[in-house]
Amino acid sequence: MKKNAIMLIISSIVVFSACNNSKKEKNTKNPFFSEYETPFKVPPFDKIDTSDYMPAFIEGMKQHDAEIDSIINNKEEPTFENTVLAYDKSGKLLTKISNVFFNITEANTNDQIQAIARKLNPLLSKHNDDISMNENLFKRIKVVYDKRNKMKLDSQQLRVVEKYYRDFERLGANLPKDKQDSLKKVNAEISMLKLQFGENLLAETKNFQLVIDNKKDLEGLPQGSIDAAAATAKELKKDGKWVFTLDKPSMIPFLQYAKNRELREKIYNGYLMRGNNGNKNDNNKIAAKIVKLREKKASLLGYKSYAAYVIDDNMAKTPENVDKFLMKLWKAALPIAKSELKEMQNIIDREGGKFQLQPSDWWYYAEKIHKEKYDMDESEVKPYMSLENVKNGMFHVATKLYGITFNKL
Repeated sequence: MKKNAIMLIISSIVVFSACNNSKKEKNTKNPFFSEYETPFKVPPFDKIDTSDYMPAFIEGMKQHDAEIDSIINNKEEPTFENTVLAYDKSGKLLTKISNVFFNITEANTNDQIQAIARKLNPLLSKHNDDISMNENLFKRIKVVYDKRNKMKLDSQQLRVVEKYYRDFERLGANLPKDKQDSLKKVNAEISMLKLQFGENLLAETKNFQLVIDNKKDLEGLPQGSIDAAAATAKELKKDGKWVFTLDKPSMIPFLQYAKNRELREKIYNGYLMRGNNGNKNDNNKIAAKIVKLREKKASLLGYKSYAAYVIDDNMAKTPENVDKFLMKLWKAALPIAKSELKEMQNIIDREGGKFQLQPSDWWYYAEKIHKEKYDMDESEVKPYMSLENVKNGMFHVATKLYGITFNKL
C-alpha cells in the first residue's frame, strides 16, 4: 500500500514536471516572453506568429493582476514607492504586447488578427475596468493623494500622484457599486463597437481600387506614383494595368497631379464615403450607438455631456472654451481660405474649365499654385528625402536648437 502511494507521488511529480517543461518550452518560443534581441529593442515582427498573441495577452493580464494584488496586499502604510510607483511599473508585459498587436490591427490586419481582436476586446475591457474600479487599490492611492503635501515628494512625483488619483476618479473608482456595474457594461459595448467601426473603415479602405488601363489617364502623375500603381496592379494579378488605392501614399499624389478630373473625384469620394455606402461595412448605426453610449457614460460619471467629460481633463476645460477657440480660428482662417479659393478658380477659368472648384479639386489646384508662385514640385523634392538624409537633418536641427550631439554606437 505504502509502495503504491510512493509510486503515485513519483508519477505525479513526473507528469507535473513534464507539463511545466512543456509550458516553459512554449513560453521560450513566444517572442513576447523574452527580451527583444534586435537593434533598439524594436519588436521582431519576422518572429512573431499570429498564434503568439492570445497566450501572451492572457499571461500579460495574469501578471498584471498579480502585480496589482501585490500592491493591495502590502501590509505597510501606503507610500509613493509601494503604491503609486508600484502601480506605474505594473503591466509592462501587457503594454509590450498591446503596443505591437494594436498597431498591427490598425495597419496590417487580416481575418485571423480581427478574430483575435474580437475575442480579446471584452477580456481587456473587463481587465482594465476591474483594475480602475478596484476599491482596495483606489483606497491606497487615495491615502497617498491625501498625504501628498506631507510626503516630501518632488514636483514630478507630485504630478504622478495627482494624475493617477484623477485618472481613477474619471474611470469610475468613486462610483457606487451599481453605477460601476453599469459603467463596465457601457465600456464593454463601446469597446466592441469601436472595434467594429475600425474594422469596417479598414475594409472599405482595402476594398477600394481605382483600376486604370488607359495610359492617357495617368497624365500629370510623377513616375514614382505610376511605378507604384503598376506594382500594386501586379500584386493583384492585374498585369498591364495601374491600381491606385485609398492608402495616402497612393491617393494624395493622384489628387495632386492627375489631370483626369473625373478620376480625381472618384478616388476622393471613395475616401470620403468609407463606412457610408449602405453595405455590410456601413458605420452609420454603429456611430449612432457609440454616441448614445458615450452620453450614458458621461452621465454616470457626473458630466452633462461626453464632450465635457473628455475636455475636463485638458487645458481648455470646457466645450464652450473649445467652441470659442474654434470660432476665433475660423474667423482668422476664412478670409485666407476664400483668397486661396479665388486663386484656384482663376486658374480654372484661365485654362477654360467651365466648372466651379469642388473639394476633390483642391489638392490639384493647390499644387498648381505652388508651382506658379514658388516653382515648387513635391515630386522633385522627394529624391532628396531619403531616410539617411531625413535622419541627418533631424539630428542637425536637434543639435542647432538644443545643443544635443549624436554619436553612432
